[in-house]
Parts: sequence; structure tokens; C-alpha cells
Amino acid sequence: MAEPRFTPLRERHESLGASFTDFGGWQMPVRYTSDLAEHHAVRQAAGLFDISHMAEFTVDGADAATYLDYALAGRLSTMSVGKAKYSLLLAETGGIIDDVIVYRLAEDRFLIISNAGNRDAVAAALPQRVGAFDVAVEDVSDSYALIAVQGPASEAIVSTIDGITQVGTPWAEQKYYAWTDALFSGQPLLIARTGYTGEDGFELLVRSDDAAALWDAALAAGTPHGLVPAGLAARDTLRLEAGMPLYGHELSLDTKPAQAGLGRVVASDKDDFVGKPGAAAADDARVLVGLTAEGKRAGRAGYGVVADDGTVLGEITSGALSPTLGHPIAMAYLDPAFAEAGTTVNLDVRGTKIPATVTALPFYRRKK
Repeated sequence: MAEPRFTPLRERHESLGASFTDFGGWQMPVRYTSDLAEHHAVRQAAGLFDISHMAEFTVDGADAATYLDYALAGRLSTMSVGKAKYSLLLAETGGIIDDVIVYRLAEDRFLIISNAGNRDAVAAALPQRVGAFDVAVEDVSDSYALIAVQGPASEAIVSTIDGITQVGTPWAEQKYYAWTDALFSGQPLLIARTGYTGEDGFELLVRSDDAAALWDAALAAGTPHGLVPAGLAARDTLRLEAGMPLYGHELSLDTKPAQAGLGRVVASDKDDFVGKPGAAAADDARVLVGLTAEGKRAGRAGYGVVADDGTVLGEITSGALSPTLGHPIAMAYLDPAFAEAGTTVNLDVRGTKIPATVTALPFYRRKK
């Protein structure tokens, strides 16, 4: 059995009293105080997350853009330098190996950030697709740490972190799904306006050796704004409210993009890309929907969704009592005949049928 891995911020988490859990082979903070307090802090002020377990890959070379058009489902060649784009790494079958974010660092240089649990799969798939392309792929995950500041106060916090200088793009001009370069204590820092909570926020890619100092500086800058450290439990309820899929729950090798509501991510008009022939889902394949219910009993991952007569219609992939909305929410894969918004179904919560309504995703949208 592999030894558990820790991020460069382990000592910081321990000093803050974090509880840890295994996530993709990493010991990660699941909470510091309470799940609810950390969730509400992100919605109302800001939360500080260690996401250094994520994996990073660089793609360099004259053919970098055309290579990525072939290797990934999206069209990356048209993305401008300074922008980021959500995409999918598909298997030959059209199933999803991982969902990733791609950053264009230069005309011939890209950064890919993938999920921690899929690092090995991505590290294997990307080089296999190089072929005759003039490109080099490198796994640089161990050289970097990733820290996220998420919430309505995030810009006010990140823009005042002591030690961040020479920010390439003025704060007021930084758009969602874009990035800028900067320095932290004189060393390179990438600041991306991206996140996984449904709120405004930033993800800061920094050298591993500088992670602890950046964490401390972010906490200091955020204290007057209500910033709190937040763990995986809050991150999960936040992303669920925002209708964002989680690999291993909503996404898998057995999932086609259109089933997960990600057909828009696939540039099906490209001449060729890995997974193109198999990317289309069968007409009768279950599709991802949102579900809302009354009361306090929430459906959880693996619980069935049934008709009034007990016929199984699908299965919940993620579910919780929404801290923001105050009622149960879930994402589930349902038979297409029952997937239209407004359709009534039942959650099978340990043998009890809980009425639920199919709802368009996301459940929560932040105020602009």
C-alpha cells in the first residue's frame, strides 16, 4: 500500500487543528472548525483552500496548440495567451479520463491542471498522444503548490497579499478564466481567476518552497475580510451547489461528455481528436440532472432514484443538505424520459421515498 502523501502545507494545517482525510492518495484537510462555518464563509466573505494535491503538466513546442487540439476534446489552438479553458481528456472509447483546465502561457507553451487522483492516468495519456508532433510534455506537479482564495472578498484579499508584486494585469481588468503572471517574494507566481466553488476567486500557483509563506501572507491579508481556512467538506458542498462535476462521482471512464452535460466542451467539428468516434452517447443513455427536495433528509451518492411504483430510474452521484439553500440537493444520472426539468421522482433514502423534482443546474449562482 502506497504511503499517504502530504502537501507542503501539512504543518500549517496541523497547527490550525485540521482533520485530515484521504483524497486521491493525499492526506488533505477535510475541515478546520465546522463544515457549515467554512461553507458560509466562502459564500459571504472568503475561504482559503490548499489544493496542492492537483497535478500540473507543461506542454511546450512549436506544435503545442495543434497537439492539444488532438489530445483533448476542446479546441485549444484558438485560445489567447493569458486565457484558461475547461476541457476533457477522453479515452479512445469517448469516456472521460479526466476533466482539466488548460492555460495558454505563450504561443507555444501551455499548462494543464488535472485532478490529483488521475495524475497517473493523465501522465500516461498525454505523452502517448505526442506522436509526430513537435512538442514536449512534462509532469511538473512536484515543483508547485496551488492555493485558492474563493469568495466575494477574494479580490480585495489577493490584491493586498504582502509579497505579491509585479502583477501583469491590473486587478480590475482580470476576467474569469484568465490568468496573469506576478512575483511572490521575487519568485514566479501564476494568478488565475478560476475556482471550484461558484464564487469569484483566484487560484495561485507557486513554487512548493514558497507555499507556506504565501499561505501565511494570504491569511494575514484576509483576516480583516473574514477569510477562514476551508477544507474538502466545504469545497464539496460549494461545488455541488454550483453544479460542478467531480471526477469519480459525475465523471468517469464510463461517462460520455454529453451525458454529463458537457457536450459543449467537445469541439466535434475538429477533423480528429482522441475519442472522437466514441464521444457521442447512445440516445437511451442516462443523463446528469439536478434534483431538489423538501425537508432535511438528503440523498447521498449511490442512493437510487425511483418512480412511485419503485421502478429504478437512476442513481444519485452527489447529494447534500444545501447549507446555502436550506433544502436537499443532488446530482444524479436519470433515464432520459425522466430528465426534463419539473419532472417529479423519488429519492430512495434508506428505503424511504423522498419526493424530489428535476431541476436545471446549477442550484446556486453568485450575485454579479
